[in-house]
Amino acid sequence: MADIKIAIKSLYKIFGASPEKMVKLVKKDLSKEDLLEKNNHVLGLNNINLNIYERTIHVVMGLSGSGKSTLIRHINRLINPTAGSLIIGDVDILSLDKKQLLKFRRSETAMVFQKFALLPHKTIIENVSFGLQIQGVSISDSHKKAQIWIDRVGLSGFEKHYPQQLSGGMQQRVGLARALCNDAGILLMDEAFSALDPLIRKDMQDMLLQLQSELHKTIVFITHDLDEALRLGDCISILKDGNLVQNDKPEDIIVRPADKYVADFVKDVNRLKVLRAKTIMTNLSNAEESSTSAQRPYRAHEDTNIELFLPHLLSGEYDSVEVVDNDGNIRGHITGKNISLYLSANK
Repeated sequence: MADIKIAIKSLYKIFGASPEKMVKLVKKDLSKEDLLEKNNHVLGLNNINLNIYERTIHVVMGLSGSGKSTLIRHINRLINPTAGSLIIGDVDILSLDKKQLLKFRRSETAMVFQKFALLPHKTIIENVSFGLQIQGVSISDSHKKAQIWIDRVGLSGFEKHYPQQLSGGMQQRVGLARALCNDAGILLMDEAFSALDPLIRKDMQDMLLQLQSELHKTIVFITHDLDEALRLGDCISILKDGNLVQNDKPEDIIVRPADKYVADFVKDVNRLKVLRAKTIMTNLSNAEESSTSAQRPYRAHEDTNIELFLPHLLSGEYDSVEVVDNDGNIRGHITGKNISLYLSANK
C-alpha cells in the first residue's frame, strides 16, 4: 500500500464569532441545524478523520453545503481549522508561520479552480509560467517549462492568445497546465470540471487520468457528480452536513453503502461500469490451474471494468479472463460464473 501523504485528524471547522467555544457543543452531538438556530454558528466540518495516500486520486464528494470545498481548502490552509490536525508528509502544516506557509503553497501544492482563475491581462504562456516566476525562475526558463505543459494539454499554438480568446474547456486546460508547471506533489482540484459541457468534461477526465498514469501525483478532487467520482477516484469520501459518512474504494461504495444516504446516492449506478477485475478475480493458484485450458483466456488489466470483457464471456468467445498487473504478471482469473456469484452475493 502507498504511504500516507495527507493525514487529517479530528478536524473541526465552525464559522461564527466564537467557534472554539462551539466545538464542545458539537462534540456533545449538537446538530448543525441547532448550532445555527440556537448559537448563530455554522458547522463546516465535524470531526473529520481521513488518510489520503500518495500517488492516488482521492475524490471528495457531496451535495452543496456538505463541506467538501471547505475540506480541500484546509489542505493548503486557505482556511484554518477550529480544531484538529493536518499532517502532510511529516510536516504539521498548522505549525507553519506565514513565510513557511507561503513556501509550502508555492512548492508543495497547486490548485485548479472551477472558475479557471486565469489572469485576463496575461497571455496563455504567461499564465502557465506565472507560478514559476513568483518562485524566482527567470522568464526564459519559466516559459520553456510552460511550453512543455501547454503542449501536453493540447494547446500548442495558443501560447500568445489571451484567456478570453479561448473556450471554457481550453481555459481549464490552461489552469491544469499552470498547476502542473509548478511540479508540486499535491494537486488540489475544486469542482475543476463542473462548469464544462459533458463532452468537454469527459475529455478533461480522460486527460487527467492519462497524465496521472505518467506523473503519479497525489490528487484531491472535489465533485458533486457521482459518475465523475466513480470514474476518477481510487478512493471516494462522501460528506453530508460536514460529516464523513463513508470513505472507501468506488466498488465498495457501490456494493456496500454505509447508510441510507449513500445507498440513495448510488442506487441507480450500473455496477458493471464500476467493478474492477481485481475485485472479482479468484486467487493466483486458481489462475495457474486455469492456464491448462485448451482455449487461451482473454487478458485484462486488474483495474479494467468488468463491463469491458463481460460480453466476451457471455458470448462464449472466451471461457475465462486472465487478470494481470502493470508488469504483465498474472494475478488471478475470472469466469462468467465468478461474476454471477459476486453480483448475487452483493445485491
